[in-house]
Amino acid sequence: MFTSLPRVAALATAIVIGGAGLSACGANEAQTSGSDEGSSGSAGGKIALLLPESKTTRYEAFDKPLFEAKVAELCSECEVDYFNADQDEQKQAQQLTSALTAGADVVVLDPVNGAGATGMVAEAQGQDVPVIAYDRFIEGADYYMSFDNETVGQMQGEALIEAMDDQGSILMLNGAPSDPNAAQFKAGAHSVLDSSGVTILEEYDNPDWSPENAQQWTSDQLSKYKPADINGVYAANDGQAGGVVAALTGAGVSRDSLPPITGQDAEIAAIQRILAGEQALTIYKPIPIEAETAAEVAVELATGEEVGETTDTGVTQSDYNGVTSYIFEPIAVTQDNVADTVIADGFYDASDICTGDYAKACQEAGIS
Repeated sequence: MFTSLPRVAALATAIVIGGAGLSACGANEAQTSGSDEGSSGSAGGKIALLLPESKTTRYEAFDKPLFEAKVAELCSECEVDYFNADQDEQKQAQQLTSALTAGADVVVLDPVNGAGATGMVAEAQGQDVPVIAYDRFIEGADYYMSFDNETVGQMQGEALIEAMDDQGSILMLNGAPSDPNAAQFKAGAHSVLDSSGVTILEEYDNPDWSPENAQQWTSDQLSKYKPADINGVYAANDGQAGGVVAALTGAGVSRDSLPPITGQDAEIAAIQRILAGEQALTIYKPIPIEAETAAEVAVELATGEEVGETTDTGVTQSDYNGVTSYIFEPIAVTQDNVADTVIADGFYDASDICTGDYAKACQEAGIS
């Protein structure tokens, strides 16, 4: 499918946009972390990290620990107060108020509802606390960092079209309507699917991204269509892809007869499915560069330092809808480049992936 894909090291320059799992204990309550080791900052600061949900494994397994580790490395006296909203917009608003009451100097906010988070930004800025919109855009935020989301959708759509030889019928499972990234993934996918020879049988906007909803919706479609009528599935992320696989196999489709299915987030289960031929691809968004860039900017803001135009990761500032932004490039992962991407970059070890029934698939792919 995609034969030449950049490594994380090639992501050091942000795209300039035109314009001006695992679960942590007590994830829903504020958690404070610090470190006695660090290299910068004669004075510390308090950083509030607010993430939207835990059904997608990336947040608890990667974003949170990577962010906290980078803060500890950069600022020995800084503290991180962590909150997870469990996909509850009202709960997240209450968590923001709690963080501000506790004395947050900067807020890193991945909103449950990007469009509805402008009030949260205003509340923080009203107390002279800057806001970094993390992974999902919020109008009026001081900074924004994410991946090129329309490109993600385009890459998924192009791969699916190629896998289907530009013909046949698909089911389309998008993300939550409250998530601004989901709208961008969807727009990117439609930009290529709508002009292709592929027909969309049914389309679904999953209200909370959950695999359970994806499985149930797909099972419902199988009451309307025979499995043979479904020649491909656009799933916006890996959790939904897993739900689709469960629905199809539960309806009697053998694993070696599954249609091409897309995904996103490079979850271990998805990488295993890709190696076993059960999922066509995932989109790998190297979370370390996003989390660490957010941590660097947050530390600079919390300690009163000037935010540099270039961070330690080499990522430069651009502009997105009037907000100073850092936009990173996604990478498509297929059977052909698992070893050259998520393993080579240290995102996973081969031993994490090549377990049980997947050991043979790893061996066949040259992964050991």
